[in-house]
Amino acid sequence: MTGPAALRLGVVGAGGFATFLSGALRDLPDVTVTVVADPDTDRAGRLAGTLAARAVADWQALVAADDVDVVVVATPPARHAETTLAALRAGRHVFSEKPLATTEDDAIAIRDAVAATGRVLVVDHVLRYNPVLRALARLRGPRFAAPSGCPLLGPVRRLAFENDASDEDLGPEHWFWDERVSGGIFVEHGVHFFDAADALIGATPDSVQGILGQRPGSSLVDLAVATTRYPNGALATFAHGFSHAHRCERQLMRIDFGAAEARVTGWIPVRATINLWTDDAGAALVEHLPARAGELLAVDGHRLRDPAVTVLVHRHAGPAPARERGRPRELPHRCRITLDLGGEAAKPYVYAESVRAAMHDLVRCVRTGERPAASITEGVRAVTVAAAAAHSARDDRTVHLGQYPEHHTVCTS
Repeated sequence: MTGPAALRLGVVGAGGFATFLSGALRDLPDVTVTVVADPDTDRAGRLAGTLAARAVADWQALVAADDVDVVVVATPPARHAETTLAALRAGRHVFSEKPLATTEDDAIAIRDAVAATGRVLVVDHVLRYNPVLRALARLRGPRFAAPSGCPLLGPVRRLAFENDASDEDLGPEHWFWDERVSGGIFVEHGVHFFDAADALIGATPDSVQGILGQRPGSSLVDLAVATTRYPNGALATFAHGFSHAHRCERQLMRIDFGAAEARVTGWIPVRATINLWTDDAGAALVEHLPARAGELLAVDGHRLRDPAVTVLVHRHAGPAPARERGRPRELPHRCRITLDLGGEAAKPYVYAESVRAAMHDLVRCVRTGERPAASITEGVRAVTVAAAAAHSARDDRTVHLGQYPEHHTVCTS
């Protein structure tokens, strides 16, 4: 008996991301690329040729094609909403590169179209499909809790992400710098991290403050910083700078859980170190984590290559009694947990596998009717927060956000 037929993909755009994505999906048995659309016919032909697909110049023809089940939106951000809406209205499922849209109004329109058509939409928020971040979220939940039910990691109190990125490949004419095309740094790039913070904190922010920095002697904005506040009192800060040489790039995410701290390196996370103080049950749980490495780091559709979970437990490293936010704790044991996917050399592979896992998620949800991890809800939330951060920076004020996900977000001062 044969399984269900592979979903047929039509890829809109034949640039660098479309080429990367097509390579990441090449051996995913549930999908096959049938059509590639790009106004640059030479570029479309080259990519289509490597995929045994056909090339067209008109993306609207692709959306209407009989041999397309899923439209992959791989264009600069300003075209995402128009293409996605047309695809949904044509009865296609959609896999969209982030951001879902460059404005909140467009994101809401897409949300309404998903609801009206019943199609599946996945946004390429690859951090939701990253094994390291998935593991950190699991360590806050019941699956990796002590017999008492107490999670190994407590609630997130503060998260900070710093991205010192390169601009060597971003000349002054690049569309990245044109807010009409990219949406600006918060929207084009920040959506990844606003969304990742929501996943790790388990909540969505109620307010945001943004501020922008300009390149000296220029009106070009190459530094953006935002702080979000969550209903439980947690705070998150995001800094995105595009002004470094490739060799000087660095990224760090620091997550404060109170008695524990996690440090995650790389914008595509490949390694995390968790230092924590805990009680007897917590220390015993830590000691058993290496035997559960596959379970801890598992992401459906992501093929792990020799994941490593190593631990160091220093029992009775300090007196047991402690106080935290005014309440007594028993924290005698100091532990270190390292999650490693192969270090910096593994980053391209982990990135490609995260994209593969996102498409795998779309296929699963088309067949089962379930909800994807990076659904329309997450896409709209990320654009809303990013747009509010940009609004805050322009008006030099805090922006308060309405509640998700049922209503249009209202931004007020």
